[in-house]
Amino acid sequence: MRGIELEVRDDIVVGEEPLEIRAAGPRQTPVNVAVTMRTPGFEEELAIGFLTTEGLLEGNEVLGFEIGDPGFMAEPDDAILVRLARRLDPAIAERRNFVATASCGICGKASIDDVAVRCEPLPKGLPVVARSVILSLPIALRDAQAAFDRTGGLHAAGLFETDGRPVVVREDVGRHNALDKVIGSRVRARELPLWDRILMVSGRVSFEIVQKAAVAGIPIICAVSAPSDLAVRLADRLGVTLVGFLRGDGFNVYTHDGRIDLRDLMGI
Repeated sequence: MRGIELEVRDDIVVGEEPLEIRAAGPRQTPVNVAVTMRTPGFEEELAIGFLTTEGLLEGNEVLGFEIGDPGFMAEPDDAILVRLARRLDPAIAERRNFVATASCGICGKASIDDVAVRCEPLPKGLPVVARSVILSLPIALRDAQAAFDRTGGLHAAGLFETDGRPVVVREDVGRHNALDKVIGSRVRARELPLWDRILMVSGRVSFEIVQKAAVAGIPIICAVSAPSDLAVRLADRLGVTLVGFLRGDGFNVYTHDGRIDLRDLMGI
């Protein structure tokens, strides 16, 4: 219904399903790591991205993936097992107690202490990105959101070169899932750390978005909406450039503004 006009028609809505992520090393019983609500698709990227950004994959090579057993599951794509080169300590997953929703990747963790993944500050300085590149990112991200065009109900995360060329864009009902899919794709391509890339996300920037990006080595995060105060503090501590309210011809830079070239505005 729009105003006084009534129309009855079919509509396309975004999919949302649970994904159980498990991991196991050689001759190891699979360890239950997390259950997250997500948009189906790119399950391998989501699983490996989640394990990476939560600090569970460091120094461990991924050998392969297995989806759920169709003989026992009505929806076998709702479970994925990540095969690792080395054994995963089951106590780590038990302590972390991951249960995530689509809206908030940290909901259900055992304690607030578990939110903070150990992450060293990023190298200072490079890259330095032109203001025109930053301004171009929202349109570039939006143009790549094919599923959003059909449903209007998805977040997106996009990784870009420092000249604005897109590297990879992923969509999901959860912004943190979209970012994990992006990072997972780069882990599989053996490209981490992503010190010469820019992240553009739809919506706001939370603590967890900054944390995940920093773990992957992404030095610049841009968003169309606002960051939280905790996201700003974390970005400042980890050496991440945080850009918010990136819309039209303007944006705010909250931390480490030296990576944005603003000389044209300063008459230099």
